[in-house]
Amino acid sequence: MDRKIRVGAVSYLNTKPLIYGLEKGMMKEEIDLVVDFPANIASKLLNDEIDLGLVPVALIPRLGEYHIVSDFGICSNGPVASVCLFSEVPIIEVKEVLLDYQSRTSVRLAKILLKEYWKVSPDFSETHEDFRSAIAGSTAGVVIGDRALEQRLQSTFIYDLGEAWKQLTGLPFVYAAWISNKKLDDAFIFQFNATNKFGLDHIEEVIKEINFVHYPMQEYFTHNIDYRLDEIKKSGLAQYLHYLEKFGL
Repeated sequence: MDRKIRVGAVSYLNTKPLIYGLEKGMMKEEIDLVVDFPANIASKLLNDEIDLGLVPVALIPRLGEYHIVSDFGICSNGPVASVCLFSEVPIIEVKEVLLDYQSRTSVRLAKILLKEYWKVSPDFSETHEDFRSAIAGSTAGVVIGDRALEQRLQSTFIYDLGEAWKQLTGLPFVYAAWISNKKLDDAFIFQFNATNKFGLDHIEEVIKEINFVHYPMQEYFTHNIDYRLDEIKKSGLAQYLHYLEKFGL
């Protein structure tokens, strides 16, 4: 390209290791970086406002052309901690589930798990702003990202969607991947991959720069989030996309 590559990343703590190199000035001559919450980054990629984004994988079926660019993404191979269904009653007693407006992937995952794993059929309600105060009685909520780590200190029942997916399928889950809506140069991809890896190689430095008291970052970055997008993760992604098609999500 004869211009900078427009890159969008999610503004959650879990992306910090992947964009650490970019924030330190790596590839500053090649990239214009914007950060936002997942659904907005997805919309930007869909509307060609960015060329490459760390986007929720539920976007994939909506893209006419897509390329998974990096060897890294936001994944889990068990409990993820920051993508959960929260409630004040056991899940069997939940009548309504509030769906987090910030990520399509997680709310679709919740719908799959409620049907296939927990085998319950609550009503679903869309949200457009912070809804956590409405999680009460038989009303539960799917909360993601940093707010979910905070909500863990508030709710009586915490149902981790990464853990439930692992128990249902035996596979890891991919929440977001670096996806482009056009073919990018191989040399750029090689350099971008190395930039992703830089933050993971300096994870202790990343943690030291974060002031977040609600959940231990060492555990989050090294045990809950699994950043390598390997073949077994891609198998989990394929299974998720199969469920989306099966249930018309």
